[in-house]
Amino acid sequence: MGAPDYFVILAEMRTGSNFLEESLDAAPGLKCWGEAFNPHFVGAAGRREMAGIDIAARNADPLRLLAAIRERTDGVAGFRLFHDHDPRILEHCLADPRCAKVILRRNPLDSFVSLQIARRTGQWRLGAKGTARMAKIRFEPADFAAYLDMQAAAAAAVTRRLQISGQSAFHIDYDALGDVEILNGLCRFLGARGPITAASSRTRVQNPAPVSQKVENPEEMAAALAELSAQEPFGAGRSRSLEPDRGARVPTYLVAASCPLLFVPLPGGPRARIRGWMEALSPGGAPPLQGMTQKSLRRWRRTNPGHRSFAVLRHPAARAHAVFVERILYPGPHCDMDLRESLRSHHGVPLPEGPPEPNFGLDAHRAAFLAFLAVLRGSLQGQTGLRVPPEWATQSALLQGTAQVLLPDRLLREDMLAQELDAMARPFGRQASVPPARTGAEATLSRIHDPALEEAVRSAYQRDYMMFGFEDWRPEAAG
Repeated sequence: MGAPDYFVILAEMRTGSNFLEESLDAAPGLKCWGEAFNPHFVGAAGRREMAGIDIAARNADPLRLLAAIRERTDGVAGFRLFHDHDPRILEHCLADPRCAKVILRRNPLDSFVSLQIARRTGQWRLGAKGTARMAKIRFEPADFAAYLDMQAAAAAAVTRRLQISGQSAFHIDYDALGDVEILNGLCRFLGARGPITAASSRTRVQNPAPVSQKVENPEEMAAALAELSAQEPFGAGRSRSLEPDRGARVPTYLVAASCPLLFVPLPGGPRARIRGWMEALSPGGAPPLQGMTQKSLRRWRRTNPGHRSFAVLRHPAARAHAVFVERILYPGPHCDMDLRESLRSHHGVPLPEGPPEPNFGLDAHRAAFLAFLAVLRGSLQGQTGLRVPPEWATQSALLQGTAQVLLPDRLLREDMLAQELDAMARPFGRQASVPPARTGAEATLSRIHDPALEEAVRSAYQRDYMMFGFEDWRPEAAG
């Protein structure tokens, strides 16, 4: 099937449609014309004309504007359409099989609260360099119930029309708007002439905190949601995240040479220590095997009945600090120099131009680490244009990626490595000491750590704290 004649993004306010539009506009051969059929403006707030058609002419004949934007587009033209936009255009698009349909959805509680905050603050879009206006709103159960009914009715009407006409749509969720692979799949669906290299960074997430922190009456909200559903489908306690999905990283897995033990390293974790332990398990210190493919991993599992696999969780504070020291602070073979320079020059992280001098003391180290944590938090929440290296990713996301091919038998804790690794090896008649942790970064962290720094880490990695029950970091947490 060739490219469609045009496309429509069926969405609602505060579902991420601006963000999606900007990403699609970066694809060669695609052009999105905004809210072309909003009853109050044409394309964007305050505009009265588009493609030579003013608002009066559009209202008289909406198909005239549709023809004009298609004619003026080098490629495939599209626009965003909400439930309260011109119903004549909705009817036309749903009836036209040459119109590609994109259905964008977001958790309704998130979009509802975001909408109330935007109305209260007057801030409808947050640019890359803008400052978010913060406000809490009072959650009104009746208003939310009405909002749910409106969304459900609009979605049901669209679904029914597509089903009875035998058409399909490309469905995309708000949480996938930062996933370049999914966005490029959408670009292909729409007939783009080429891919994009990154999601848009022009628009940032305005209110990334959990919904329960955005309302004045979280207890009343929780009670109202419990009445609507005992299963809490609205995610009131979760942080919404644009963190991309992760792959399984099979080539990084380590297999002990002398027994069927498989280690699934999480980037930013104690990989070197586990590798040393695996060498010590084997007579003669044989190194563990690595570099497997998914096919060879399946073969190994079939030919090694009784095998065991494990991953090691590291406290987010220790993990973030280790990544900061090894990958950012000190230039060298393990440093990501391009990322370091971007952090230093464009994101306000006070790093020295070269290696830290002796006068780069604990106060300077702490200030740089705190600034790094702020950028890290923003990148995980879709608020910067920076890519998210695997070492920065949440351990939750990394394990979700692993689950595509393997679920580890056990998740070990770094602060209990000696006992837990011994328990892993004992059934195979093996025993070995765990190499000690490198103390340099750990010692520095113990000297700069305080409640404010812990809160900064917790803010960045709230998902991991919740998923794995981490308490505040303590110096002995390295096992």
